[in-house]
This record gives sequence, structure tokens and C-alpha cells, in this order.
Amino acid sequence: MEISETVEKILLYGECCDHCLGRFFGKRSHGLTNNERGRALRIAGLISGNKPYEPFSGNCWVCGNFFVGVPEWANKVVAAVQGLEYSTFLVGCRVPPLIAENEEMVWSDLALAEPEPFKSEVNREVGKAVSAITGKSVDFKKPDIVALLDVATGDVEIQVNSVFFYGRYQKFERGIPQTHWNCRACQGAGCEKCNFTGKQYMDSVEELIGRPVITAFGAKTAVLHGAGREDIDARMVGTGRPFILEVVEPRIRTVDLAALQETINQSADGRVSVALKHWCDRVDVETLKSSKAHKKYRILVEVEGALPA
Repeated sequence: MEISETVEKILLYGECCDHCLGRFFGKRSHGLTNNERGRALRIAGLISGNKPYEPFSGNCWVCGNFFVGVPEWANKVVAAVQGLEYSTFLVGCRVPPLIAENEEMVWSDLALAEPEPFKSEVNREVGKAVSAITGKSVDFKKPDIVALLDVATGDVEIQVNSVFFYGRYQKFERGIPQTHWNCRACQGAGCEKCNFTGKQYMDSVEELIGRPVITAFGAKTAVLHGAGREDIDARMVGTGRPFILEVVEPRIRTVDLAALQETINQSADGRVSVALKHWCDRVDVETLKSSKAHKKYRILVEVEGALPA
């Protein structure tokens, strides 16, 4: 089917904006945006009856003129990330079922081979607008934040990705678990057995390290990923145990690790000590967890009476 014939058939479905018209041929590599491609198709007169070009001014049956509001969406994103430190971002969106059904019907009916989904264009165009306002870069693999647009409701949800750093900890006090334990009786809800704290143990290595970290990063919480674990009644001395701390939903991402190490060690008051080594990524957690380590235990045994020969 010739492009002119395809365009005619597309426009028989109803009034269609340049963005959506161009997007039905969106994967053709002509160096044009979908908006430019759609306009070019109109200008070329590739419409039913070869009518003269008239700029689109109606209501697009596919997207409901979504792309007119791209600047407004970009401003919503910028407002939603106020107070967050970030260098890179990514825009995503939830597509209303009706829009997805509209374009998929045309793809199927006309057996289109090169359409681009509405979602892809939304993410790209709003992302470009946000980048122009903020000067921040889009990162498709590991963005600091993700702005999720809800096209149906007009809301913007911000997802803040975690920060990770690697270090080693020593534990000098027995009776401290590696990670937070909920009370066995109430499962964290709070009861008389745990003095309504929700905890089985009042402190953990995770919390002794994590509390100063949460403050420094303005984070929601901090999760310790250890290279194995020691018994609660054992100390961890020597060179210490490797760990990665995941800082969840940080509002601040640039923190001096040397200063943070000092703050943690002062706060832990000799119960736990850390040596923070470097920043790392989520993929390093799996590597840490899967690595096999050799341990050395030193045990003092006291017996009454003489030992048999």
C-alpha cells in the first residue's frame, strides 16, 4: 500500500493531529519528529481527494490533543522534583486504555509496519521539554529519578532511585543482629513484649549505620546488604565484613563518604565501626551476595576439672 493511500485510510477514522499522523509512520528514519512528519504528509497533499494543506485545528480522536499540553506536563514534572538533588532523569507514563486501543486498532486494520507507540512519543517529548527547563540529562539505564505521568488523571509521580555505597563493618558488641528484626510476637505492630517498639532487638548493625545515613541523605530508609552474616552473639572483628548500604529515596545524592564514615563511627559509639570505600550500583549487591568468603572464628571454652588425656 502506498503512503498516500495509507494516509487517506488513516484519516477516514477521524480528525488526527500531526503528532499522531506522523507517529503511524514513526519508525521511518527520515530525521523528522512525528509532528514534522505528520505536517509534511498534509503539506504534500497525501489526503483524500488531494485537498490543499490546512493546519490541523480540531480534536484528535487518537490522543485527544495531548501534545498541545507538553509544556504544562513539563512544568508539572519540574514542580514535582523541587527539593530533590538529581543529575539525570527519565520520563515514563501510564497510557489510558482508550488511547492504546485507538492506535492499536489502526495498526491492526491497516497492517502498519512502522508505527511508534503513543507512550514512546510522550516520554520523549516531555523529557525534552523537562531537559530544556532544568538542564538535566535523560538517562535510559540508570536515572537518578523517574517522573511517571498519569495521562488520565493529570498527576505526576516521582520515583527516586536508590544510592549505594560499599564498605566494611566491624561489630564489637555481642547481642546485635545484622539487620532489623520485627518483634516475633506482634510482627512489628508494637505490643507489651517489645515495649511497643515493634522490635525484637533494640538495635542492629543496619540501624546503627543507617540512622546517620538517613539523616545525611534525607532518605526514607537505609537497607544493609551484607556478604553473609555473623551470629547475633558473635562479634565481627579483624578486617570486618563487606557490605553495601542501599539508601532508599534520598533527597540528597552528593555526600562526602569520608565525613559520613566519621559521623557513623561517632554515632555508633564503639559498638560498630565502618570503613566506607566507594560508591557502587544495584548490580554490585548481587555480586556481593553471591561471593564466597572464608571465615575465622576464635572461641574461648571454659571447663570444670581436668580434661581427659
